[in-house]
Amino acid sequence: MEKKSFVRKYPVFCVFAVLAVLIVLAAIFAPQLTHGVNPVKGSLKEAIKAPSAEHPFGTDKMGRDIFTRVLYGARTSLSSTFILVAVIFVIGSLLGVLAGYFGGWVDAVIMRLADMMIAFPGLVLAIAVAGILGASTQNAIIAIAVVSWPKYARLARSLVMKIRHTDFVAAATVTGSKTVYMLWKYMFPNTITTLVITAATDIGGMMMELAALSFLGFGAQPPTPEWGSMLNEGRNFMQSAPWLMVYPGLAIFVTVVVFNMLGDGLRDILDPRSNEGR
Repeated sequence: MEKKSFVRKYPVFCVFAVLAVLIVLAAIFAPQLTHGVNPVKGSLKEAIKAPSAEHPFGTDKMGRDIFTRVLYGARTSLSSTFILVAVIFVIGSLLGVLAGYFGGWVDAVIMRLADMMIAFPGLVLAIAVAGILGASTQNAIIAIAVVSWPKYARLARSLVMKIRHTDFVAAATVTGSKTVYMLWKYMFPNTITTLVITAATDIGGMMMELAALSFLGFGAQPPTPEWGSMLNEGRNFMQSAPWLMVYPGLAIFVTVVVFNMLGDGLRDILDPRSNEGR
């Protein structure tokens, strides 16, 4: 029996991988797709115009083209989300592996810090941190990273503890393998797959949290085009000019769904147990 092609075997991943690539390409080539229209400059003569051939998504209160701002907003939202996921992935995974491998006081200190973060509602604590640091995209990333790393730390710790006392690790220790070698050769490789799957499925959620902080005024600040900030700017015109919120909201919805499904498809590929269950 011939093996199925990759596309036939993993259709969900392939479909949403293509959609994710298209979204990323739209963000990268925003200047070309918008014919060089400036996303932060407008004309009050063009303010609050309904969608038309000239302005497919309409204009905002400053006369700026919504279509242009949505595409440029993809740059801000996607780059911020990818940076955030990378930060919490690296920090959380590193701390979790160290806690699981060394145990003792190292494990106690790291896990108690994680427990402290988990004890507070995540978004509320992120708002508090962002409020202390000041409103900006960078501080919003820091704020969410502060409250999100424990998930990865606890997961990495549990994975390391499963293999910490196995025979092959004990044999490597007896033969004189150094700690750095043990961590790099045995601990990280045995945790990376599960952690990568977790990171991929977290992209949509992290994007929502960043958009929420921006909507509340703790993230990207006007006139920077960012989807959460655009929703905040358009909420006062919800009845008279609904397109101010519809298109940024639709952009968030579509992007979150695409990356959530992409993460689900990636799990099917990297996690054999998930495939067997399906």
